Amino acid sequence: MEFTDDEVLVKRAGRLGHLILNRPKAMNALTRPMVRTMAAALDAWETDDGVDTVLLTGAGERGLCAGGDIVGMYHDAIAGGEASRLFWHDEYHLNARIGGYPKSYVVFMDGVVLGGGIGVSAHGSARIATERTRFGMPEVGIGFAPDVGGPFLLSRAPGELGTHLAMTGGMGTGADAIALGFADHYVHSDWLPALATALETTPAAEAIAAVTMAAPDSALLAQRDWIDHCYAGDDAATIVGRLQDSAVPEAREAASVILTKSPTGVSVALEAVRRAKRLATLEEALDQDFRVSNRFIENPEMIEGIRAQVIDKDRRPRWEPATIGGVARGTVEAYFASLGDQELGLSARTKRSTS
Repeated sequence: MEFTDDEVLVKRAGRLGHLILNRPKAMNALTRPMVRTMAAALDAWETDDGVDTVLLTGAGERGLCAGGDIVGMYHDAIAGGEASRLFWHDEYHLNARIGGYPKSYVVFMDGVVLGGGIGVSAHGSARIATERTRFGMPEVGIGFAPDVGGPFLLSRAPGELGTHLAMTGGMGTGADAIALGFADHYVHSDWLPALATALETTPAAEAIAAVTMAAPDSALLAQRDWIDHCYAGDDAATIVGRLQDSAVPEAREAASVILTKSPTGVSVALEAVRRAKRLATLEEALDQDFRVSNRFIENPEMIEGIRAQVIDKDRRPRWEPATIGGVARGTVEAYFASLGDQELGLSARTKRSTS
């Protein structure tokens, strides 16, 4: 099987099913048709005895995927947000599908892997980082919060490293991805073409083992002492205060970065990570993400954030409220309230299927 769907190339070679995100000019940003094409391919290959392994890669030199199509979300949010809700519905179902896929799901997390790119990669069974990997959940910079199961992964990183990335919207390297649990194997990018070819005939574990190398030391992991101290607790303003008062220059720099982000986004991101840590499954976490995303699409904060960063590019968002201290606890909690009959329902479906 081999056909082209413009934005996703779906190929079959030997015992490998290969998905290629194909919007290189947009850093392979995801759209709803792309998500649906990926889901359909996974459905077909699951019952195809001729396919042992699925591989996900990104076209172009810049990276796997820079996230969702936020320009489209901006215009949709102004129009009421219905298309974004449908996109998230399909995207989060795909994320859960990847997390529970019964065959080897290999991802080349080469170059930039952000936001929605994390959702289609970091829930896979064999996640390959390289010396070019730059991963992160930068949503707080556009008046949003990490989603696609990102809080679930961030909450399970060592200490408070995930909290640090969530609140700053910062990026990590391939070595950091290994250390934080976002990737499993470290392979030099020059070896990726040969690995892709090997996967056509060789079981994934064997092919990956032949090219895996030791990852360098993680710069983020080396900073865990001050990160764990400063990011303890559930109050965003208190965390920022500790960062500002720290004797460690990197801590004070982190405070400065956080203060440029959406106060609402930062506060909700912290709460999302804390709540995700108490959840047992990815499905439960995606249900939570869907509640939060639906609340953000109703909030002008995201429209303003995308406007400032991507539309007008003045880099001067007018956040409301303007400070983290101005974000009421009740406001944060409201983002996590049930959607009633509009719930995503992934966790309920999983419970029914296993009972």
